[in-house]
Amino acid sequence: MRKQIPLAICVGVLALPLTACNDPKDTATVAQSYGPTPTLPPPEHSWIPTVEIASVNRWPDGARPTAANGMTVTAFATGLDHPRTVYTLPNGDVLVAESNAPPKQGGFSIKGFIYGLAQSKAGAGVPSANRITLLRDADGDGVAETRSIFLSNLNSPFGMVLVGEDFYVANADAIMKFPYREGDTRISAAGVKLADLPGGPLNHHWTKDLTASADGSKLYATVGSNSNIGENGMEAEKDRAAVLEVDRARGQWRVFASGLRNPNGPAFNPTTGELWVVVNERDELGNDLVPDYMTSVKDGGFYGWPYSYFGDRVDTRVEPRRPDLVQKAMAPDYALGAHTASLGLAFNTGNLFPPDMEGGAFIGQHGSWNRKPRAGYKVIFVPFKDGKPSGPPKDVLTGFLNDNGEAQGRPVGVRLDKQGALLVADDVGNTIWRVTPAAKSAAR
Repeated sequence: MRKQIPLAICVGVLALPLTACNDPKDTATVAQSYGPTPTLPPPEHSWIPTVEIASVNRWPDGARPTAANGMTVTAFATGLDHPRTVYTLPNGDVLVAESNAPPKQGGFSIKGFIYGLAQSKAGAGVPSANRITLLRDADGDGVAETRSIFLSNLNSPFGMVLVGEDFYVANADAIMKFPYREGDTRISAAGVKLADLPGGPLNHHWTKDLTASADGSKLYATVGSNSNIGENGMEAEKDRAAVLEVDRARGQWRVFASGLRNPNGPAFNPTTGELWVVVNERDELGNDLVPDYMTSVKDGGFYGWPYSYFGDRVDTRVEPRRPDLVQKAMAPDYALGAHTASLGLAFNTGNLFPPDMEGGAFIGQHGSWNRKPRAGYKVIFVPFKDGKPSGPPKDVLTGFLNDNGEAQGRPVGVRLDKQGALLVADDVGNTIWRVTPAAKSAAR
């Protein structure tokens, strides 16, 4: 497979701001890269791809994101350590995975070095806390009064799911099982490995998200690719860029769906029962390619990566080509904007929000690092009708970038709490935000 052009061969790159590596033509077409039939311009190729990082300047005291009209946002918990995902237990306790990438292994590369600088500038260079924290709102005022370390000594945890009295955590390299009894504030028992997950020394997309089938017999784990477009060789991509179906009784797994560059947020559609994910698409084809997306995933379905995108649009950088796979590539259901880094997905299965939001999808968009102007850095809502997206997205939370273009926060995982309010993990702001209709802000 042909190697990609190195990410940053800039004169004096170590002495220049990361934003100086390229100055592409500004675009204003981000809205066109949303929906079931996005506008997809011709690909752009450049010796020096765009690097446009929002440096970190965390929320001032008392500041918060901007909620959409008719909604309000409050801090459910603050002072966390890089919170990435949230999970609501049946008794209403909220679990937060405080996590970051595992230590990098392997040799030095210019691309890896510059990517590391970019991540540090974006607030993602901190060591992983490797724990899950429990937050409890005992009096129902929408603020967690107590917190405790629920699980520790994990390995870059991300996905979580409870099935009966078995609590599962998706580490960067394995699914672990722990015993849980309702009301527990800490698990001290040693975990049991249910299944290894593709990891290894590279583990480019390290997040492994997790959900369970309605009957609890299967788990579904998401595994991102080991590269942008397979430039590390397809052997490094074995069983990656995929959703894995795991037999909960035996721990054996199979590839359920593939060709998904970096899937996250697995969730079952409340109307159709289909499994859906959000997917981060490939880079270095220009400001408006390729849109991230959300899609239902079919058993045995192939979604293009790395050979094509949005169905049969061939990525000519990838060699050798695979026209046989391009021919079978499925187009995703709904584009979410180019480079928005959509990482969180939660269907609105509660009854707190207005009826026209029933069954729709909340999506956490972590924000671009390689688009000018920037995209994402917000939480959106996509309405659904009859189990399918039925209109343009609506902003739910904005204002994560301040007037100087600095990141006060970055949204990641999203989840409903027991009352149906939306919880948003903000890994730069170290906060869990809680969004409700304005009239129901204090809420049980």
